[in-house]
Amino acid sequence: MIRVRVSTEPIDLAAEMASIERGGAVATFTGLVRADVVEGQGSVATLELEHYPGATEAALERLAAEATARWSLSAASVVHRVGPMHPGERIVFVGTAAEHRAAALEACAYLIDRLKTHAPFWKKETVGGGTRWVDARGSDDAAAARWD
Repeated sequence: MIRVRVSTEPIDLAAEMASIERGGAVATFTGLVRADVVEGQGSVATLELEHYPGATEAALERLAAEATARWSLSAASVVHRVGPMHPGERIVFVGTAAEHRAAALEACAYLIDRLKTHAPFWKKETVGGGTRWVDARGSDDAAAARWD
């Protein structure tokens, strides 16, 4: 079972966990909006994510299907928020279920690494009264490349 959702609504961890628990092993990752400090400007007050509707969901579906096939998953879930969010709010949930823990853990890591570079999301931060687009990080590319 593959479940992908892109939404402005808060992520309900209990519901997401219930959707993937199948017996065996379950691995999850939950990402929170960070209160990064931007040099000379203060802390991030708001993070806003934009996406390309339809294309974003299709990209996440492809990644989940690849993980499901590669690690023989019984379930995979990717839930990503879009719109304005504040530090501490959940931004992403990735969950995988497999017969054994190694497969669940590796597939979960694969999905979070790949969605950072293979799904069309754009981040904009509000800091000190101004806004700025967040550039892609080389470390994200390196993390995704380890799965090639």
